[in-house]
Amino acid sequence: MRKKKVYATLEIADQEIRLIVLEIFEGRNNVLRVERVHCSGVQNQKIIDEAAVVKAIQEACKNAQSALGFRIERVLLAIPSINVQRCSQKIHVQIPDGTKTIRLFHIQQGFNKAVEKQLSEEVVFVNINQESYIVNGEQTTKMPIGKECDDFFMEVDLLYADKETMYSYARCVEQSNLQILDVCIDAYAIAQETGALIADPSRPIVVVDLEQDHCTLALFQHGRLLNTTTLEHGYKAFTEELQKKYHLSDAICYRLLQNIFTEDQDEAGDVICYIEQKEEMRVEITLKELAQSCLSKIRLWISDINEACAPIAGQSAQSMRYVLTGQGANIRVLSMMPSAFNAPATVFEEQTIGARDGAFVCGLGMAYAWQYVNKIRHDDKISVNNNELEASIDSINQRAKSGADGGFTQKLKNAILTEKE
Repeated sequence: MRKKKVYATLEIADQEIRLIVLEIFEGRNNVLRVERVHCSGVQNQKIIDEAAVVKAIQEACKNAQSALGFRIERVLLAIPSINVQRCSQKIHVQIPDGTKTIRLFHIQQGFNKAVEKQLSEEVVFVNINQESYIVNGEQTTKMPIGKECDDFFMEVDLLYADKETMYSYARCVEQSNLQILDVCIDAYAIAQETGALIADPSRPIVVVDLEQDHCTLALFQHGRLLNTTTLEHGYKAFTEELQKKYHLSDAICYRLLQNIFTEDQDEAGDVICYIEQKEEMRVEITLKELAQSCLSKIRLWISDINEACAPIAGQSAQSMRYVLTGQGANIRVLSMMPSAFNAPATVFEEQTIGARDGAFVCGLGMAYAWQYVNKIRHDDKISVNNNELEASIDSINQRAKSGADGGFTQKLKNAILTEKE
């Protein structure tokens, strides 16, 4: 039986843990299971309650394992885009063995030499941003395995991130009895899923990752991540007044934001969209009150983005564009406000079956980022226990032959993991 490429991606997001278990088949993600567990152990992308984060990770894994029937042993971990720095190097690789033929281990030697470089005590290497090869005077982005030469050059662009943040996130994963297969900067993972890295190289793209408590802006051009910055407020700020006035939960506020269907508050009617009876008061919120309270905050948030990206837009206003993603991308009114931005703006709509939610863009992108770097590493490890996975597949095959069926997760497993005869 050919070994299945099943991976688990883990994102420690604002107020929740997101876990995706998927199979990579012919370069595409087949989602097997997604889990979201509330967690109050993160604030401003910093771990403030390690025990709460560990408990939430364990719960997410336990839920996924119970549904899938095999253990999760390793994860691909997302790291926040904090203090992201770049370093470009040109590595000279010689072929001294007399074969004059480039082999995989020659490329691995060049890669290992590149990642040895330390920028500072505050950051640590996380991702390959971009690599290319110069062989016999010709430059290519494809791995030149089998090419004949005496030596060649590797041009490698590396990404580094905040060391303290990465170690604190990694420590939570390890204390959850999980191994870390690889780490990935969240903005880079999002770019892998949204296609920002393979878009028109002459056109700058700003990926806007809107989450509950923060918003990350990441600039991409020429197939590389160039810069990142973080705005302190996320979509929770849009409903701050309503939340204080009516003592609403974060979940209710998010649902209310998803019920704004017009960018013009004058068009919103007096129809009641939310009713709740509390001990001290009766809550009734109309569409008009919702629009009047939130739309001005959304426009203020867009204004902050425009200000932060004004230098880029000023240089290339005709070609620059925004791509909105993250959990906040599920707020539909944002797709109705492209004219409020100082450059063309679109909301990325995730289309992967089983994970059609802006919150899962980062997790799905990590799987593509792993495939990209694993062309060099050639690591055959997967995230789950392979023996249990094979036993689960055998069980699925038996049930499929006998006609037995289960719930949606079971049907999805049957469709994806069943061995084709």
